[in-house]
Amino acid sequence: MMNDVELKERIRNIPDFPKKGIVFRDITTLLKDGKAFGGVVDMLAEHFKSKNIDVVVAAESRGFIFGAAIANALHIGFVPVRKPGKLPHKTIKETYELEYGSDSLEIHEDGIEKGSKVLIVDDLLATGGTTKAAVKLVERLGGKVAGIAFVIELSFLHGRDKLRDYDVFSLVKYDSE
Repeated sequence: MMNDVELKERIRNIPDFPKKGIVFRDITTLLKDGKAFGGVVDMLAEHFKSKNIDVVVAAESRGFIFGAAIANALHIGFVPVRKPGKLPHKTIKETYELEYGSDSLEIHEDGIEKGSKVLIVDDLLATGGTTKAAVKLVERLGGKVAGIAFVIELSFLHGRDKLRDYDVFSLVKYDSE
């Protein structure tokens, strides 16, 4: 298994993207390293293996990459959460606030069975808005959030504070830009 330093070596830092002062944590370098990608999936799946998860939920787009792989590793189903208008069946919607404005996520209304234990997965925890919206969608459908997994956590943005009532696990933490 890789440690924090080895994982950070596989994540490319792109300064001033998408705007000046932001350091973008690019996971494409991690994804192209099959051993590292598999290791990340294995570490996240292993952390939640004992929780008897029924289904993995992940938001587009980078959450899909890890969420589907973790669902496969745990031999359970995967349910996508998407931007409005992207899912073909009846959906429910949750709107959340961004730094400037708002956005929404949707899930199929039959995506989660009542009482299901759900693992929410995303590549990155920043402010927590997207993940909190996914939590609300799962809970509105009667699911129980058994855990939330991230590859990267930008701890200086305090996104974990919005998720304090849940088992949140991240592999790599950045304490500053």
